[in-house]
Amino acid sequence: MRKLPPLEATLLRRPYTDQGTIGVLAIPEVQYQSYSMELPWRDNQTGISCVPVDTYLLFPRWSNHWNSFVYQFKDVPDRSAVQIHWGNVAGDKSLGFKSHSLGCVLLGSCVCEIWGQLAVGNSKRTFRKFLKATLGRNLLLDIREAHHG
Repeated sequence: MRKLPPLEATLLRRPYTDQGTIGVLAIPEVQYQSYSMELPWRDNQTGISCVPVDTYLLFPRWSNHWNSFVYQFKDVPDRSAVQIHWGNVAGDKSLGFKSHSLGCVLLGSCVCEIWGQLAVGNSKRTFRKFLKATLGRNLLLDIREAHHG
């Protein structure tokens, strides 16, 4: 049986805030789209920054921590264990915000507020839909910044 090529995906980020970075993750081939939440940009520092803008290969792997499959990034410079998983908030903890991310991408169906900070909602359900849509295929994820003119 021939292995299918990676699904092409894009993550278009809005400008960073200390409360987190909202984006839109789209995988056109399987008609999937959701919001994303990441940490603010902090010079790619482990545990406190989103990943640099670039194109990454991601692969599904079992996570005992999440008791679920997650999507693991390959070859993020100076980082390891960067994943896509569920969670709602990704603020800068040093500024008093809460975070469910140590540098990973969180998925949600809407942008909302939780604990008075920027968040994505319905994350677990949205992540399950993401897993169902990707069917265990690798992803080629192009992360870009949305430029407002």
